[in-house]
Amino acid sequence: QEPYHWPLLIYLLLVCLYPFASSCAHTFSSMSARARHICYFCDYGALSLYSLGCAFAYGAYAMPDHWVSGVLHRYFVPAAAFNSFVCTGLSCYSRFPELEHPRLSKVLRTAAFVYPFLYDNIPLFSRLLFCFWSNCAWNEAVAGYCYHLLFALLTGFLFASHLPERLAPGRFDYIGHSHQLFHICAVLGTHFQLEAILCDVCSRRAWLRGRLPAPGLPGTFGTAGLALLGNAAIIGAFTAALPRAP
Repeated sequence: QEPYHWPLLIYLLLVCLYPFASSCAHTFSSMSARARHICYFCDYGALSLYSLGCAFAYGAYAMPDHWVSGVLHRYFVPAAAFNSFVCTGLSCYSRFPELEHPRLSKVLRTAAFVYPFLYDNIPLFSRLLFCFWSNCAWNEAVAGYCYHLLFALLTGFLFASHLPERLAPGRFDYIGHSHQLFHICAVLGTHFQLEAILCDVCSRRAWLRGRLPAPGLPGTFGTAGLALLGNAAIIGAFTAALPRAP
């Protein structure tokens, strides 16, 4: 009922969505080739929306002090919503050249998720660099964001490197596969991110409420709803194009 917590609520809902969609993708993708594509289209869309949820939380609670109410702050979430469309479109398209150009497909898919990650974390990079340079107090939020970024980098490394199974093919098919480690690191990174955001929600509440207007419905649930519909439309368009895929 309190508008201050609406961005946090959107973040929490989208945090629940992406592991659920990923679980469904891994569960049902073996039904057919068409089902596999559709499942992973939905998985990519959920990850894109998760990146938007991060932008909601960072924009509302984690912005550096000197950026609050600035130009980047005002357009941070709308730009993240646009990025979610780019991410979903590019990652879904990357499945089409997968058979004929697997390396290009991998590059496109990796870029589709690295780009919104870098954009969403601009406030964190600035805040952490400023903190290191100025020797600010090392609080729980700063520590949580550092752990989050560490696990995020490890997640990206596992996704791109296919270690350890590329060193011993067949030995890690059931336990220890890079994709299993990828999911574990992703969820651990999200855990630390959530703890850091909750710390900011509590510790910066009075300071932020004195400098920012209360979040409104159009800027929170309206933006999230339009992003959800837009990503669903992109997934529907690529699903309709599947019969023409190689």
